[in-house]
Amino acid sequence: MFDPSKFTAPKAKPLPVFLLLDVSGSMNQVVDPENVRRTGQTFENDGRTWELVEDGTTKIQILNDAVRRMVDSLAAEERMETEFLISIITFGDRVVQHLAPGAASSVNWTDMQADGFTAMGEAFSLAKRLIEDKDVIPSRAYRPTVVLVSDGRPTDDWEHPLEALITGGRSAKCFFMAMGIGENPGTQVLERFISQTPVLAEVNGTLVRNTVFQAADADKIHEFFRKVTMSVTTRSKSQNPNAVPKSAEPNPQEEGGYR
Repeated sequence: MFDPSKFTAPKAKPLPVFLLLDVSGSMNQVVDPENVRRTGQTFENDGRTWELVEDGTTKIQILNDAVRRMVDSLAAEERMETEFLISIITFGDRVVQHLAPGAASSVNWTDMQADGFTAMGEAFSLAKRLIEDKDVIPSRAYRPTVVLVSDGRPTDDWEHPLEALITGGRSAKCFFMAMGIGENPGTQVLERFISQTPVLAEVNGTLVRNTVFQAADADKIHEFFRKVTMSVTTRSKSQNPNAVPKSAEPNPQEEGGYR
């Protein structure tokens, strides 16, 4: 006789997504200056002089909206087999775990606030610690996707933390994506960030190259997060979400979880 108490439903396998998001003071820049009212007041922040204005839409408001939509989309895509484990690390004057790793469907969204400088190196170190912790990212998880978004340049030591993140331990197995916001974002760190993920996918025999996404206007910010959403959901539906495109020299022995 069938006894349902002796059976347990399989636990959804997590596909982690880490967002490293710049919330330095420059993210308060207004992107629709024709709609603002100038106050004549100025202040110093992020090494530059800014004018205080009223009304208008800022880059941080657009970033909040784009990330929230991405989380909602991933929540809608969660299935019995896969859950999207979302984590948000913000960096301005200090690094904050804005959203601890958890299922997209359980996220209670709160907007991020912009202020201060650009402590990017510290954000890399925090992401590294979380990814290496098997209590946070279990061995059965799929390879994480790690996304960096910034409109400026690091104001702390970033070289060593970045190298540790992209070349050593479990974190070296992640998929890395990056976006520069604004007319002239610093690209050196963004290019290095994605350098270990030259190819994002292979579609019908064609390799999809990984590049730093440039977002000079608001629409491009939304477009980038739609791209991230599509990349992650496509992976989750593939036969092997851990598969690395052939140009990235996968390990043929690795078939199971993230390790």
